[in-house]
This record gives sequence, structure tokens and C-alpha cells, in this order.
Amino acid sequence: MRIIITGLVFIILLAIAFIFGMQNEQTITLNYLIAKSQLSVAAAVSLFTTVGFFLGLLFSLFWKFIRMIKPKNQPSKEVV
Repeated sequence: MRIIITGLVFIILLAIAFIFGMQNEQTITLNYLIAKSQLSVAAAVSLFTTVGFFLGLLFSLFWKFIRMIKPKNQPSKEVV
């Protein structure tokens, strides 16, 4: 169920990005460290939305993996 909700949110965000981009047909220039490229606003917003989604997904999977590795029942230090 969680995967379906995540996919639905992803599709909604992409649809919003495409609608926004269709209203803004200007071309923008993106300067990278080594290169320069010209993209339409729609392509740039879609690209950054997709990259942000996947970075968030990777971070959450990494966090879940770290929590699985930690021992669940660590002995607590009691002060006597």
C-alpha cells in the first residue's frame, strides 16, 4: 500500500511540474560545473522534481537500512 501511495504522489508531482512547464515556455540556461545547457522550464522543473524524489527515496531507504542494522535490544546502562 505504501508503494502505491508513493507512486501516486510521484505521478501527482510530475503532473504539476508538467502543467507548470506548459504555461512557461521560456528557455533557461543551466550552468553546471563543467558544462552549460539550455532547457525549457518544463524540462528543468520535471528534471529537478524527479531528482528530488529519487534523492528522498534513496535517503529514506538508507535510513531504513541503518535502522535494520542497529541491534534492537541494546542493554541500557543502569546507574546504581
